[in-house]
Amino acid sequence: MPIDIVKVKSIDQLTHDVIRIFTEKPKHYTFVPGQATEISINKSGWKNKKRPFTFTSLPARNYLEFTIKIYPSQLGVTNQLLELKKDNELILHDVFGAISYRDEGIFIAGGAGITPFISIFRGLYATKQLGNNKLLFANKTKADIILESEFTHLLGKNFINILSEEKLVGYENGFITEALIESIGGKLARQFYMCGPPAMMDTVLKQLVNLGVNEKQIIKEKI
Repeated sequence: MPIDIVKVKSIDQLTHDVIRIFTEKPKHYTFVPGQATEISINKSGWKNKKRPFTFTSLPARNYLEFTIKIYPSQLGVTNQLLELKKDNELILHDVFGAISYRDEGIFIAGGAGITPFISIFRGLYATKQLGNNKLLFANKTKADIILESEFTHLLGKNFINILSEEKLVGYENGFITEALIESIGGKLARQFYMCGPPAMMDTVLKQLVNLGVNEKQIIKEKI
């Protein structure tokens, strides 16, 4: 059974393949920054096609925000989201998610894997608890970076970007390595937060273990 049906308030484009959807927020609706819900579209043929999307708004706001990578060529749910208009309806299902903030550390994200960290960083900024948290964000090109200007404002030099398909001044080039993690204080970090494509996360997890990081210090979504 769905938890709630909500109306779309607005939709805008963040990057060439990422949109942001704002919806109504049901009364007494709660989640923790970093969590997600399964969403389906309240439209014939799509009501039972659920997909997980992370909340990128703060829990205290009177709206919900979702930042979503779209795949138009797949003709699936995200392609249907592109067709949504104001006052169209989405169905919210159960809230879930293992990623939540515990302590200062290093956040490692790949592509759309940044979404659980958006609400977390916004919340830390709002409560003046950003401290020395660092974000290492891997993408193919600069055009793929989600909310680059916001993260630059929030984190300054603690926002480290690595691009696999572009070489630009001020951006690391290639892929995440043990040396890169170590260079930003990896061995001293109290916590590691990880979210991204499974193959990338498997590689990064091995790198952290090689650096001597205890797996209890690593927070990632449970598969």
